[in-house]
Amino acid sequence: MQQKFIFTLALVALFSTIPLRAQEEKEKINDITVDLQLLTQGEIRDGGILAPDSEEENLVDRAMFIVGRARLNLGYKRKGLELKVSPQYTGIWGQSGYGDFHLFEAYAKYSFSFGLFGQIGRQALSYDDERIIGPNDWAMAAVSHDVLKLGYEGFGHKVHVLLAYNQNPENLNGYAAYIAGAQPYKTMQTLWYHYDVPNFPFGASFLFMNLGVQADVNPQEKQFQRFQQMLGTHLTFTPDWGNFSASYYHQLGKEEHGMPINAFMAAVKATVKPMDILEATLGYDYLSGDPMFVVPGKEHIGLIQHKVMRGFNSLYGSHHKFYGLMEFFYISTFVSGFSPGLQNAYTNLSFKLWKKLKLGAGYHYLATSTKLTNLDMTLGHCVEANASWDITKDINLSAGFSYMTGTKTMEALKRASSDGSIRWAWLTLVVNPRIFKFNW
Repeated sequence: MQQKFIFTLALVALFSTIPLRAQEEKEKINDITVDLQLLTQGEIRDGGILAPDSEEENLVDRAMFIVGRARLNLGYKRKGLELKVSPQYTGIWGQSGYGDFHLFEAYAKYSFSFGLFGQIGRQALSYDDERIIGPNDWAMAAVSHDVLKLGYEGFGHKVHVLLAYNQNPENLNGYAAYIAGAQPYKTMQTLWYHYDVPNFPFGASFLFMNLGVQADVNPQEKQFQRFQQMLGTHLTFTPDWGNFSASYYHQLGKEEHGMPINAFMAAVKATVKPMDILEATLGYDYLSGDPMFVVPGKEHIGLIQHKVMRGFNSLYGSHHKFYGLMEFFYISTFVSGFSPGLQNAYTNLSFKLWKKLKLGAGYHYLATSTKLTNLDMTLGHCVEANASWDITKDINLSAGFSYMTGTKTMEALKRASSDGSIRWAWLTLVVNPRIFKFNW
């Protein structure tokens, strides 16, 4: 009898702890994570990325430096709520002034029922292939935006609305001018929609962006902004043996000086995977340019009247992914301030020797998209090689080398070195561990 009584008490004690344990697990709804990223990159350049200021003959146009980035990602999550703060330091080794320290991200996100959410604060944005909007994380400082993001995601549909309004502190009680701020625009409204077809590897995205940039006018006048628009689509087809994509974007509106904009770009890319260790890519980009583009001599300014700006601007994308690893064309201006556009025909091969080592090689043919009055359209040829090695799960070592043979057109447009060749090599070490995780 006594044994039965003791057995019964043991069963009661055992089963009574189950709800307590379940309650303890249920109460652990708060998660905190701390991630640290240390990035160190050395670069060597030989050849004219930009023209030397001096006219001295036999000037050696070379550069060698090391840059570093330290980014701390602090995250907090609970049901429906997500917070993230990422302070970041960037600088060149030995830089006077000790580099730059700022907040890369600082936002709060709340998820409602039925797939609705809202996110507010400074945040890195990434859409589609990141040609128009991306974090551009290759650059040391990277790109983030101060925005309110509202959205819906569910049943294959994604809809995001981005809203931004930027202001200079000294203008809080005055007019609404925005000059030399952290963002390249004063106001921004963006609508992005994406749909994935059920049970079929096809997706389509549509983008509309309205940007208000500070007008180059008298601050006392009523017109403070010029508005320009970007609209376009990005299509993807991703079967098991490869992927294909096509993009088209059009720019309209007015630039900051009031000149009308009518520019476009189109791109196609195909990647096939004949085997698990090999990928082959073929692609073509076309960015419109200004017609009647005159390239003046080095001692001349070269003026021509344009009534419409037709040079396409890829805005806030991850530019390092496109037009060659040297990033020669996407943002630095040409000598006249306008653009002759760009054609980029390229091919890449990627080999995965084993799980942790990946090798790649590529070729780019580069040319203007508009005919030049006094030069050939060909800019040059570029070959690239790169390697990436995952030393551990949170340590990566990568390296690359690019060699470009330029033409007289390249030299004239970009004021590049007269020998027509450019060499660039880089070595990057990224240490990105999760150093703390706790839930309660």
